[in-house]
Amino acid sequence: MIRNNKPKMKALKFFDKRNIGSLPRIFISSILVVFFFYSAPLIINFANKDLNSVQNNSKAVLAYTLNKKKNSFEDDEEILNENDLLRDIFTLNDLEVDTVRLNASTIKQLFEDTNYTLKDVREKKLVKPVALTLLPQEIKMIESTKKRKEFFIQIVLPLILKENNNIRLDRKRLFTIINKSNNTKLEIKWLKKKFKQYGIKSNDLSILKIRMDEVPVSLALAQAAKETGWGTSRFAQEGNALFGQWTWSGEGLKPKDSDKNEGHKVMKFNVLQASVRAYQRNLNTHSSYKNFRKARAELRDEGKELDSLVLAKYLNNYAETGEKYVEVLQKIIEQNNLKDFDDAKLLPSSIELESLI
Repeated sequence: MIRNNKPKMKALKFFDKRNIGSLPRIFISSILVVFFFYSAPLIINFANKDLNSVQNNSKAVLAYTLNKKKNSFEDDEEILNENDLLRDIFTLNDLEVDTVRLNASTIKQLFEDTNYTLKDVREKKLVKPVALTLLPQEIKMIESTKKRKEFFIQIVLPLILKENNNIRLDRKRLFTIINKSNNTKLEIKWLKKKFKQYGIKSNDLSILKIRMDEVPVSLALAQAAKETGWGTSRFAQEGNALFGQWTWSGEGLKPKDSDKNEGHKVMKFNVLQASVRAYQRNLNTHSSYKNFRKARAELRDEGKELDSLVLAKYLNNYAETGEKYVEVLQKIIEQNNLKDFDDAKLLPSSIELESLI
């Protein structure tokens, strides 16, 4: 008879001492095995977790408005780093240094060649991807107010839709990441980049989800119209500044009535697209528009469309005129039927179209 000299497992010795039968042994052993295989992945995942600095309160974030105090809505109140917030905008500027300013007649012909009309957009909800880089100087020479407004909207509309598309894609990726138990290194790297872009030092995913969202097309169009006088202002013509954003450190244009050595400048851009991106980043990060973001998240929470007339109420801090500024925006939206463009979609660009520009 061959004798097994290997020591028995501690668990079996435990059973032997207590005269436990074979069936109870099998049952208890099975429980131990199941527990081991169930808990091991959790322990390993916890030990190797690479996003331990990320606070994920996103599951509850869409219900925050009814339960949290007003002052506790967004806790990231630190001074924002302009370089981090606008890095991708500066990069876009650097890529577009040799832009060509088309005259108004050439642009109008381009619109005709591509069958791009606002009447068609209102009916079919499809926008031709005519991405112009500069406003034509002759826009101020268009005598008909109606034609000048339509021309301005045709130029700016594709730019706004493009930036909203970018945010929509980012937001979709963010939700995918949130709903996963484990994230790849590439996803973690992407998150870190977005935390910087949206000025979130706490790495809180719930705040990122609130800030990373679209601006209604009609609201952006109304603000661009108001800030530029429908494309005729000096800041729009010389600096592609569609939204009159201020800067104290970046490149910009000084207002004529300001001190040359003091005060703010109006941000200057090489291309119109960069101006739209900077505008959306501003609304999505600056503390002055915290209530705007809160109201937008409430609409999302309730499954409603983003209403520009509602959200405009929370932009009283955008201009010194406060509530009067809000009233002007709402009037521009209503009088020009800008909400017709809120559900418009940007058609994919094509080689044929790009060759015309």
